Amino acid sequence: MPGHASSAEPGLIPAGVLALLVHVALLALMILGVSWKTDPPEGMVVDLWDSLSQSPRPPVEPQSSQPRTKPPAKNSPPDVKPEVIAPKPDIAIKKQPEKEKPKKLVENKPVEPDKQKARIAAEIAQLQREQQEAEKKLKYQREQAMAAQSRLSGEIDEYKAKILHKIRSRIVMPPDLPGDPVAEFDITLLPGGDVLNIKLKKSSGFAVFDEAVERAITLSRPLPLPADPALFPKFRNLSLKVHYRE
Repeated sequence: MPGHASSAEPGLIPAGVLALLVHVALLALMILGVSWKTDPPEGMVVDLWDSLSQSPRPPVEPQSSQPRTKPPAKNSPPDVKPEVIAPKPDIAIKKQPEKEKPKKLVENKPVEPDKQKARIAAEIAQLQREQQEAEKKLKYQREQAMAAQSRLSGEIDEYKAKILHKIRSRIVMPPDLPGDPVAEFDITLLPGGDVLNIKLKKSSGFAVFDEAVERAITLSRPLPLPADPALFPKFRNLSLKVHYRE
């Protein structure tokens, strides 16, 4: 038995070594396989263009109303939500402005020279007639104003003469005064001809004549006045000159 055991031991050693190498190789393959599977895949780069190129647009496929969802990447964690890509709206087509309707041109017919001259002559004649009528009207108004002023002045002079005549008829003249003395008085009248105030403005140089004229003014009340009340302002403050010899 001892001899049999010693003869079997040399064959067992190479077999054990070979089995050990096989297990080591299998373990290395398993480690390499797991490491190769866990490497993350390379990312995909997508370029988005802001605007379309000048080339004609390809036909657009009808898009559903529901937004598209980006498919999840391989080996992505379960807690990461997929990115939602909203559909791009179609490019709005600019509305071309409506063309303006051509305006109708008004044709200016040439005016004949003779007709144009006649029209200008007629306008000038009309202006001359209007100017002549305006001048006639203005002249008439002036004549009327002058006539009214003349009547007014004549009426004023007439009643002043009546007033003076009435006063002189009441004067008791002092006898034998030399020369032709003149007494001037300012008389304030009331409507109706009554005398409000008498003031000697300039003496004649003879008191006896001045006093005689003042007494005559007082005795002549009421003095004659025009019937038109509009003329009374011309007689309110009356300046009167009385001559000794008239």
